[in-house]
Amino acid sequence: MSQASEPNLPRGNFLVSLGSNAESRAGGPADTVNAAFSSLDNGSINVLARSRLYVSPFVPEGAQPDVVNAVALCESKLTADAILSCLHDIEAAFDRQRIGRWTNRTLDLDLLNLDQKMLPDQSTLREWVELPLEKQRTRTPETLLLPHPRMQDRAFVLVPALDVAPDWRHPLLGKTIREMLADLDPADVAKVRLLNPAPP
Repeated sequence: MSQASEPNLPRGNFLVSLGSNAESRAGGPADTVNAAFSSLDNGSINVLARSRLYVSPFVPEGAQPDVVNAVALCESKLTADAILSCLHDIEAAFDRQRIGRWTNRTLDLDLLNLDQKMLPDQSTLREWVELPLEKQRTRTPETLLLPHPRMQDRAFVLVPALDVAPDWRHPLLGKTIREMLADLDPADVAKVRLLNPAPP
């Protein structure tokens, strides 16, 4: 990784969403996500906790194979932009090609938050959080937005995040992971299934 720690910054906690629905050099989607957990824990970034692996429908549903999802709770002295650069480097190491949205991905790493920061500012974040679904498909932000503007809408993010940070509170919405998940349609939440559930 090319990014160095910022010596004057305190360590910050953050969540990373991991997803895969295509083979990489590490193997199938589950193998890729497990290997990506190890790649995240690289010295500049420390993995504090990792969720279980889940399977969920691709978005939009049925367009591509199901996705293996997970979330990592991490800490680092890196800036948000430097963390994002590290995530992009890890994606590239697992054969990720950025050829468009809504396509198969060997590895997708999304930075979900960094402590309680709202980036680039509260008003810009609010605009994107409130952006109608139809406009999400045609607009791409020009800068890093934190918390991720769609995390509160995505069961495939919130279900694994519940494993590692149930009480983290969204600084704009004022709700915890647990509360945001409870707001979602139960039918959507039920589509997020444990990859290897324990036997009864």
